[in-house]
Amino acid sequence: MRVGSSPMRFDILTLFPGMFESYLRESILKRAQDGGKIEIGIWNIRDYSTDKHHTTDDSPFGGGAGMVLKPEPIADALEAVRRNTGAGRTILLSPRGCLFTQEIARRLASNSHLILLCGRYEGVDERVSTSLVDEEISIGDYVLSGGELAALVVLESVARLLPGVLGAADGPLHDSFTEGLLEHPQYTRPREFGGHSVPDVLLDGDHKKIEAWRRQQSLIATARTRPDLLPHAHLTDEDVAFLREQGYEVLPRKKG
Repeated sequence: MRVGSSPMRFDILTLFPGMFESYLRESILKRAQDGGKIEIGIWNIRDYSTDKHHTTDDSPFGGGAGMVLKPEPIADALEAVRRNTGAGRTILLSPRGCLFTQEIARRLASNSHLILLCGRYEGVDERVSTSLVDEEISIGDYVLSGGELAALVVLESVARLLPGVLGAADGPLHDSFTEGLLEHPQYTRPREFGGHSVPDVLLDGDHKKIEAWRRQQSLIATARTRPDLLPHAHLTDEDVAFLREQGYEVLPRKKG
């Protein structure tokens, strides 16, 4: 669990540390590091191989295409991380992991230290999965060449939930998926663009009407493009009645 105002620590184990350099020096993650909200360490798994060629992969037992990451360099790299920065919840980014969601991001944000292990090639030796990590996470039902992009997704999604990382204190509360719904439409200047106007309700200063409109638009957006979210969303009776008025049927749900 996170304690006090200490920065949250992220350690990333990868074969390609250079993939992180530019992204971590920009935008929210840079500000979060500069402001002492998070700390990030990048560890090259190749540094923990024991032969002169820095070998980290080998062909799979039983045959088959591709290569598999060897367990020894990963185990030694994890040991080095834990020895230098302490124990942390260790996550393998893997296409067979559980699907990453905002709910999982909130759960991970309660930790003080996450260790993210990036898979590569055909995957990692099964003994890594069964004895060296706490869980496996996938960012979607598709295949990437490695876990580096997935690690960045998890890192940013978790980091932006931490106090002080975003400019607005309540910023994360209004994100898509926070209540199981997609976010409402957003508008800025100019008021007229391409023959379309900003909705009048956003211009009259009545904040209750604006919040009601945003809630309704969020419901419609979710029902139209992600109806699978509705049974798990926190809906009121008024929400359900509104959706039915719009022609959307709602399956059994959580009550708000």
